[in-house]
Amino acid sequence: MPIFLSNTLTGKKEEFKPVKVGHVGMYHCGPTVYDFVHIGNLRSWVTADLLRRTLEYGGYEVKQIMNITDIGHLSGNGDEGEDKMTKGLKREGRPLTIEAMKEMADFYAERFKEDLEKINILTPHEFPKASEHIKEDIELIETLESKGFAYKTSDGVYFDTSRDKDYGKLGGSVSDKEEYSRIGENPEKKNPRDFALWKLNPTLGFESPWGKGFPGWHIECSAMAKKYLGEHFDIHTGGIDLAPIHHNNEIAQSENACDCQFVNYWVHNAFVNIGSDKMAKSEGNFITLNTLTEKKYLPLAYRYWLLQARYNSPINFSFEALESAQTAFIKIVKNYKTLPDGGEVSQRYKEELTKAMNDDLDTPKTIALLWELLKDEPVSPEDKKETIKEFDKLLGLGIEQNAKELKDTATDELPQNIQDLIEKREDARKNKDWKMSDKLRDEIKSLGYTVEDLPEGPRISL
Repeated sequence: MPIFLSNTLTGKKEEFKPVKVGHVGMYHCGPTVYDFVHIGNLRSWVTADLLRRTLEYGGYEVKQIMNITDIGHLSGNGDEGEDKMTKGLKREGRPLTIEAMKEMADFYAERFKEDLEKINILTPHEFPKASEHIKEDIELIETLESKGFAYKTSDGVYFDTSRDKDYGKLGGSVSDKEEYSRIGENPEKKNPRDFALWKLNPTLGFESPWGKGFPGWHIECSAMAKKYLGEHFDIHTGGIDLAPIHHNNEIAQSENACDCQFVNYWVHNAFVNIGSDKMAKSEGNFITLNTLTEKKYLPLAYRYWLLQARYNSPINFSFEALESAQTAFIKIVKNYKTLPDGGEVSQRYKEELTKAMNDDLDTPKTIALLWELLKDEPVSPEDKKETIKEFDKLLGLGIEQNAKELKDTATDELPQNIQDLIEKREDARKNKDWKMSDKLRDEIKSLGYTVEDLPEGPRISL
């Protein structure tokens, strides 16, 4: 069954066709590790994870690369502002040294990876760090320089966008737009849209043919993508805010260096908003995954909440909405816990599942199908369980693992002997030992408790 993706490059939903038959190369813009990532950031990596799962489910062999930006990212998407890593060092009272920067970066990179695990995102095949690819950055800049696309100023080396007649393929790159009206900030730039390939910094940075400093944020991604996936690969993802500047710049420098197409499909996710504003560290309105767990929300309930909207549609976060999502998620898990083993995957639901996810990752439809399955009486309990597992291969909600770990809040405060009897009875019900189930119900009743069997699990009352 063909897979269709919304391609920012063409502005159309297109059938996916790989560069190499049966194989897919994917690159994802990872975090700048100067602070904890927020839950708005996580939407980008959940989207990438859904895409990988869908492609692998469809039989493709996927190579997934997610970079770690630990140098070179200024506070804006262009060439203005303070380096984010330097900003992080100052915030934490650390010395302004490469060693301190690496120590801070390693700490936040590990916290990021922990967040990915909590939200059940498959581990990418490579996590390249920008600081470990200076050689590749320099080589790429030298190639652009030799072809006449780079020029030097007093503060660095810049890409000459006037030499690229196709600059701005992803849109949002018209020179009179506010984000490019910075010519006054650097009168040495030939054009407002020209961007830094290397920024000089005589006191902090790496040695280069142009002087001590840092690679530009954009060149880092181009160099790492080329090293791990080649000059031309299939899919590049990221937040929609990266398309106008960062991703357009990646395209310009990569394609002019290799005289080839850089990426076939650009897949961008929309923002997670709070009220009318996007969630962002710069706005001071960000929420981390730790914030959610401190408030007793399950990380995978947040993933479930994200899946209720299409990845490329903006979504408004509230704790009320997350509460509803968590209630629904727990209900799915509890339903799953009651189902016996030994069934087979429903081919009808598998076909509908594949069709929905292959249609540009239609997770809202897939979630609706999952609920339809749970309520579909003609499907046997055994087959429901196996089919739910099939859904979870794509949705990544960790339903089976949560079913093992999630406590039944209705029985948490019951005496241990009652909890033990309830557990034995649930085992008997799963094994369809109705005689034993009735016997245990009577035993529980004799101790003063009533058992009510509900779709989401047993309800116990005095």
